Amino acid sequence: MAEDTAPMDPAEQAELARLRGRVAELEAERGGRRHRGRSFLAVVLIVIGCVLAPLGIVASWAADTVGDTDRYVATVGPLASDPDIQKAVANRATNAIMQRIDLQSLLSEVPTDDRPLVDKSLGKLGDSLEGAVRSFVQDKAQGVVASDAFENIWKQTNRKAHSALDKALTGSGGGAVELKGGDTVTLDLGPVVEQVKQRLVDSGLTVAAKIPEVHTEFTLVTNDNIGKAKTYMRLLQVMGNWLPVLALVLVAAGVLLSVRRRRSLVATALAVAVSCGLLGIGLRVFRVIYLDRLPGGVSQDAAAAVYDTMTHFLFTMVRMVVALGVVVALGAWLTGRGKRARLVRGLWISGIDATRVTADRAGFRTGPVGPFVRDHRTWIVWILIAGSLLVYLLWSYPTGWVVVGIALCLLFLLAVVEFLAAVGNGAGDGDAVPGR
Repeated sequence: MAEDTAPMDPAEQAELARLRGRVAELEAERGGRRHRGRSFLAVVLIVIGCVLAPLGIVASWAADTVGDTDRYVATVGPLASDPDIQKAVANRATNAIMQRIDLQSLLSEVPTDDRPLVDKSLGKLGDSLEGAVRSFVQDKAQGVVASDAFENIWKQTNRKAHSALDKALTGSGGGAVELKGGDTVTLDLGPVVEQVKQRLVDSGLTVAAKIPEVHTEFTLVTNDNIGKAKTYMRLLQVMGNWLPVLALVLVAAGVLLSVRRRRSLVATALAVAVSCGLLGIGLRVFRVIYLDRLPGGVSQDAAAAVYDTMTHFLFTMVRMVVALGVVVALGAWLTGRGKRARLVRGLWISGIDATRVTADRAGFRTGPVGPFVRDHRTWIVWILIAGSLLVYLLWSYPTGWVVVGIALCLLFLLAVVEFLAAVGNGAGDGDAVPGR
């Protein structure tokens, strides 16, 4: 027999209510401390990840462009056809040859039979014999740098020199590129000069063959702080592609630890985009400073072409990460519960439903496909998202446009799924009824 329980008097009820309230306060306080601790750790991880993101881009550049010979040659190869590079190389070759030509002694050694050909090649001397010879040599030098032979020389020389450029920037390797004065990376143009000498000989100036072997230098990189930056560049090169992975892991861990994960994902994606965008701005600012501090004898146009080519991969990565951050933030926001996000989704679904109704009236039928997609829509959506992510990961050196293209393709496929899953009014859609 159950034991009777005496009813509590008002004082006991009040005490019980007070105790329950106190327990609730303690639990809320404990939960609040736990949430504050999680939030603080999440913020720390996200901030560190955002700081490492642009460094990860630089690390990838150091590993792929500076550390990989084939990648480096593929990067600098197009410079052989750059007009500013060709002009600068032709000027260097012309100056190197003219410094070693004694006009009077060379002309006195020309055989009598060859003198008419030489006179014809020189043409009207104008103000001075030296000016005419320089113009003649410059013309041959321009012919060399505009030929396929120069492109081959440029690539071969850079391939052989890559290890020394690696040494100059990271402290490892060795080779034909030298670090002059601790702040300038130069490339030997001896093979180009030899080609110019051969063209001079073939054009009738046979005395050019007597010019000794000439080695002249073309400046690739110059910077007062290149020696100081060597240690940091070497560290980034060693870290290579692991640093971007570490940055991704940190920001992902921070988002997962957050109390409001979707909001954190939006903020984190935008923060990563902003931090990498600042890297791009910094590279542009440094370009202006770098060109402004070039020595007087260095062609600014050629130096700008080298800088733009060497940093092309960096800018490509910056644009890709910025585009990826914006796409992820936009996707996370649109799938949220916010009023504006629900409004956008509503407009999206209404537009697809209207399209489906129009298609039904035009006689379009999905047959068994519609019910199948409707029943498995969640799985199909996740498969499409996973497939898009896989395409991005497998894409070799994706650009910002690649990211936008993948996002647009995914958006289109999601629209097709929504269209097929929409309940139709015509035959072929099973026993479905209008509306959802």
